[in-house]
Amino acid sequence: MAKEIKTIGVLTSGGDAPGMNAAIRAVVRTAIARGIKVKGIKKGYMGLLNEEIIDMEAKNVSDIIQRGGTILGTARCLEFKTPEGQKRGADICRKHGIDGMVVVGGDGSYRGAQALSRNGINTIGLPGTIDLDIACTDYTIGFDTAVNTAMEAIDRVKDTSSSHERCSIIEVMGRDAGYIALWCGIANGAEDILIPEKYDFNEQMIINNIIANRKKGKTHHIIINAEGIGHSTSMARRIEAATGIETRATILGYMQRGGRPTCKDRYYASIMGAYAVDILREGKTNRVVAYRQGQFTDFDIEEALNMKKSVDEYQFEVAHLLSV
Repeated sequence: MAKEIKTIGVLTSGGDAPGMNAAIRAVVRTAIARGIKVKGIKKGYMGLLNEEIIDMEAKNVSDIIQRGGTILGTARCLEFKTPEGQKRGADICRKHGIDGMVVVGGDGSYRGAQALSRNGINTIGLPGTIDLDIACTDYTIGFDTAVNTAMEAIDRVKDTSSSHERCSIIEVMGRDAGYIALWCGIANGAEDILIPEKYDFNEQMIINNIIANRKKGKTHHIIINAEGIGHSTSMARRIEAATGIETRATILGYMQRGGRPTCKDRYYASIMGAYAVDILREGKTNRVVAYRQGQFTDFDIEEALNMKKSVDEYQFEVAHLLSV
């Protein structure tokens, strides 16, 4: 028989993502509706180790679903990567009566969730990252908002780039994953898309493409560059020197993490938060909630971490075809 969960803790860890507040709200209100107490842990695993733990009621999550970021805060915590820190975190959970935990974050956050589970705290992870780089799920909390924020910003840069007949390099977030760059590249009609999974650092090919397009009468050129490739400013200088065409770099940066979550991020995060509470009630632990092939489901954390995700070859081919 599954151990009855009486108190659930919830924390957000790693990079913040729009929709995290919707997930927090869903965890709190679903748990309370199921007769379970909820405690919020501030500042992620660091806050857990510092015992920054508060009681949460339904009213504590009123009017937060539309807010970006996370009301609980988030922080990196090197100590929690150690066995000693992980054991202390689990002991602190027990001290505060927490027998179930929901962790919202990315791969690093899942490793912390896995450690809590190994130390006797039933723990469920939710995929909270704007990078869309968690292999077990087709959706991650925050991606939809981030990619729409980037798309709208790129539209504006494209307008001024066209007016001045410039080449524009626009750098979007994505250190190891190029999904924001790929989606924006297609949605914004970019001429070149540079992503970590595919870029061969052949800058001369980009230069040749710019020159060829200018000869065809194209008055501007948009390059979407993923953060993992970076060096947009120096790249712009080299391209301008090689082509004679005014070239500017725009780095969108952390604006992509903020802002009001889209309907999709609010909706999916809400369902995932409720789902996490209900599988904790079933006695599950060491699981990751996912959205896969049109269904909400869950995977063992170790299985999820071992899955690999790559950019779809056909989608990348289409991006190239449409840029011609």
